[in-house]
Amino acid sequence: MRIVLFVMAAVLVSQPASAQVDMSGTWGPLYHEDQPERIPGPTLGDYLGLPITEGARRFAESWDSARLSLPEHQCRVHTVPYIYRGPLRLRIWEERDPETQRPIAIMHRISTFAQLRTIWMDGRPHPSPYARHSWMGFSTGRFEGDTLVVKTTHIKQNWYRRNGVPQSDQATLTEYFARHGDVLTRISIVEDPVYLTEPLIKSENFVRAVRPQEDNWVWPCEYVAEVDRSPEDVPHYLPGANPYLGESLKPLKVPSEVAGGGAEQMYPEYILKLRELLRNGQTGAGK
Repeated sequence: MRIVLFVMAAVLVSQPASAQVDMSGTWGPLYHEDQPERIPGPTLGDYLGLPITEGARRFAESWDSARLSLPEHQCRVHTVPYIYRGPLRLRIWEERDPETQRPIAIMHRISTFAQLRTIWMDGRPHPSPYARHSWMGFSTGRFEGDTLVVKTTHIKQNWYRRNGVPQSDQATLTEYFARHGDVLTRISIVEDPVYLTEPLIKSENFVRAVRPQEDNWVWPCEYVAEVDRSPEDVPHYLPGANPYLGESLKPLKVPSEVAGGGAEQMYPEYILKLRELLRNGQTGAGK
């Protein structure tokens, strides 16, 4: 009998738990990581540390922020790889089967752009690649120990930085959510066969709100005609015609080549190349 009980206990322990940590509550972001990029925002032409393709670079170099004044862009939502990095309040709760109490989904309510995100926890598959894409995509999750692992597909096209660095609609997102007391950590890994040559990895921390009832969950947005222009006029710069690309580098006194980004900048060895560029006199002239 003892052997049977031991075997049954071993089987139960070996099976993955449906939920390990309760992440419910209202969370606010900390900005001790990448603050200049996340709050004031990046300058034009700054693609430092991004593993972007040449196509992504050309796309970004044509960016004109006046494009956001177009009616179809004024209420455009940040997609799921990016939205957690800006100002927001994040409310999390669980949806469970009323009879079995098994988790069906973990819900995220993101105050910015009033987004409701569903992370399915019931084992359902992702839909066909031809299915509808959305700002938050289609997400499924599972717990690995105390860490929630989320896989998201079917994400609309958007950007990785607010200075025009594009994200394609072929991007997939893997997230890791881990709670440590009143701190929630999110690590994201984006893979994009169109605009990234390597996975793009970011992380953010959130702190649990003490008075969540004070948060404002209302986000109305109605587009207006901000500029009198022809419907065919889309603000942009032709290749090589953007006069502002090099301005961000001038005060830094670094070579203009550095702003172009690329996967090699993600590794410590890049400092050797930077020193070589500086020795060759390529300092801060900009493009």
